[in-house]
Amino acid sequence: MVVHTVTSGQRLLDVARLLAADLRVQVVFTIAPDVFSNGVAELLRRIGGVTLPWRLAVREQFDLAICAAYGGIENVHAPLVVMPHGAGYSKLVSRRLGGGAVAARDVYGLSAQELVRDGTVIPSAIVLAHTTERQRLARSCPEAVAVAEVVGDASHDRLVASSPERRAYRHALGVADEHELVVVTSTWGPDSLFGRHAGLLRRMLTELPRQRYRIAALLHPNIWFGHGIWQIRTWLADCLRDKLALVPPEADWRGVLVAADHVVGDHGSVAVYGTVCGASVSLVGDAGDEVDPESAAGLLASAAPRLQLDQSLPAQLRRAAARHHPGRHAEVVARLTSAPGRFDRNMRRLMYRLLRLPQPLVIPRTDPVPPPSLVSPADHVAREGGR
Repeated sequence: MVVHTVTSGQRLLDVARLLAADLRVQVVFTIAPDVFSNGVAELLRRIGGVTLPWRLAVREQFDLAICAAYGGIENVHAPLVVMPHGAGYSKLVSRRLGGGAVAARDVYGLSAQELVRDGTVIPSAIVLAHTTERQRLARSCPEAVAVAEVVGDASHDRLVASSPERRAYRHALGVADEHELVVVTSTWGPDSLFGRHAGLLRRMLTELPRQRYRIAALLHPNIWFGHGIWQIRTWLADCLRDKLALVPPEADWRGVLVAADHVVGDHGSVAVYGTVCGASVSLVGDAGDEVDPESAAGLLASAAPRLQLDQSLPAQLRRAAARHHPGRHAEVVARLTSAPGRFDRNMRRLMYRLLRLPQPLVIPRTDPVPPPSLVSPADHVAREGGR
């Protein structure tokens, strides 16, 4: 398992569990080079995974390697599977600053920039969530289409499997039956919700009536590890004291979405996954040219209502609830995966084919995610006081 970031590592753990109980297969992890690799070592220590240093991993021969990002993958000696670390492939490749003619922007993960080195396609298999991604790949990197596999989306399937546990997740978040849970989610970067409108959390805690609403925050791990866990807790210390339910980067975020009544987000993947769980979804700001309009995130950006920050927040949430119905974002959900409920079976079949091993006889089961944990205001106080 080639782990670049905490986000990609969390996605790879959905795959690693498909190899559980097979004594023929030893899983090892390595931390690949990435500007956002902070936190990966702690993640691997927490799960107790055997970790091989990158300088040694790229010298060894393996029977299979799996990654959900692209840095240094051309140096891995193994049949390589690459997979998305978000809601399919949605982000457009960033342009570097500088001179020169402006080229068309491809989709990150589907472009030759990531997939081809010296005229050769690097991966042995490219995991796609939806059949439309094969068409997009054919436009941006036609030589890679031969190794593309439509497998499905693990997070979609686990959200569906977790839906019967909604009450347990709400209890873990301290949300009573009579309360509506508003989940504020942000991707990373200067154009994200947290980058542009970090004060929205304070506004919600101030303006939304306590007898009706509870507020939770899901911040992209790159926010936590880019700025530092201490810094995020410091910035949000007053919100924590005011009962913000802040989900730490190591917790499984999917249970929070199952528990939500409203999701307020940006152009990141978590807001897209919010459409699976039946919550109303409102977006803040504009994705601009960050998102491929053909992706699930692009469909959501064109269809979801915008939260207007110069207007009353309670009134807008009431309107969102009144206009919402369970099938409102059916088109977005349908674009997330063209193999609903089949990720585990399809992914395991792919891995064992490349491993050249027969699959175990047991049928893989998609389990609910564990209940989320929360950052406590006392955590910051304890660190501040040295206790």
